Amino acid sequence: MIIDTSRFGQLEVDEDRLITFEEGVLGFPEQHEYALIQTGEGSGFYWLQSVNTRDLAFVVCDPRLFVADYQVPVKLEELQTIGLTDPEDAQVFTIVNKVGGLLTGNFQGPLVVNVKNRNGRQLVLSDKRYSTRHPLMRLTGDKVLTKTA
Repeated sequence: MIIDTSRFGQLEVDEDRLITFEEGVLGFPEQHEYALIQTGEGSGFYWLQSVNTRDLAFVVCDPRLFVADYQVPVKLEELQTIGLTDPEDAQVFTIVNKVGGLLTGNFQGPLVVNVKNRNGRQLVLSDKRYSTRHPLMRLTGDKVLTKTA
């Protein structure tokens, strides 16, 4: 499939890299189809690019790259809408934001994806252990100085 992006131009994306969010993501309830685009070989960061809106994309990563014991405290029944019956079939992402010289992750609004059917859902956690701007790493220009956990 060919998708048009504002950052990379036209990209060919394998069907197995497409994720459907039936409920959309926060702030974008009408956008349902996204492609997961790797930013570079060996990178833990990805672009979650809207298939239909070229200017809509989020940087995402696995939050466990920065907080090894990060868990999504949710009942499995709540994830039945994406067909998830086994936690082993879940991939969790956090949306990354740049705030000044700091990259932060929205740990209270994780994206949970069923890797078997590629359906996803953004959750809103009431657990206050994490914030919507959990520090991930400090940047200087284009260089990473240190990771924080």
